[in-house]
Amino acid sequence: MMCQLKIQDIGKMEYSVALALQRECQAGVISRRGEPKPDPFHLILVEHEPPVITVSRRKGAGDHLLATKSQLIDAGVDVCPTDRGGDITYHGPGQLVGYPIVDLNELSLRLHSYMRFLEQVIIDSLAVFGIEGQRDQCATGVWVDEEKICAMGVRVSRWVTMHGFALNVTPDLSHFDLIVPCGLSGRRITSIKKILGQACPSMDEVKEVVGNELQNAIAIQAQVQKEPRQ
Repeated sequence: MMCQLKIQDIGKMEYSVALALQRECQAGVISRRGEPKPDPFHLILVEHEPPVITVSRRKGAGDHLLATKSQLIDAGVDVCPTDRGGDITYHGPGQLVGYPIVDLNELSLRLHSYMRFLEQVIIDSLAVFGIEGQRDQCATGVWVDEEKICAMGVRVSRWVTMHGFALNVTPDLSHFDLIVPCGLSGRRITSIKKILGQACPSMDEVKEVVGNELQNAIAIQAQVQKEPRQ
């Protein structure tokens, strides 16, 4: 099996355009399944501009939008529905959004194990910059000292993923006050910039590390699932 991760850095892009690109990539992965040269592992990297609040179909998710229409206009933030899991999330410049388009059958993963897999990729990426990320047993994502640094939400079709993670590098953290992030009342948001200050890496450096860590994780998981069970 080919374990090469194809990374597409699309820079800054409107949410709806990136969503269409995800769907096209996902359909391609599904259509090539079973061919002599399948193409099962992709990662789309993007910063969403204009900034956007995405609201899932989960019951009550819309209630977690705190801003009025005029406040959203003043902040220059759009609101869009989304078909991913999770609740309500903010995306904007300075936040690295990663959309892995991955055939879970190739890694012997299902939804729960895939979410833990993604969390570990972000934890390992943060460690490269000297930040200790942790899981929260009650909430998906990655946290640093009780503050959320990376939100996650996915959708799976025929066991091929789309959507993914949103890692706060240098975003405008005041924009998170427009919502109850991920529907978790009372939980604060942080960023790499807030933690490291002037030592904060560039977005390009974070992209490189995250891409490398996901590639490594895919290769390790592919090898594990090929090993015979004792």
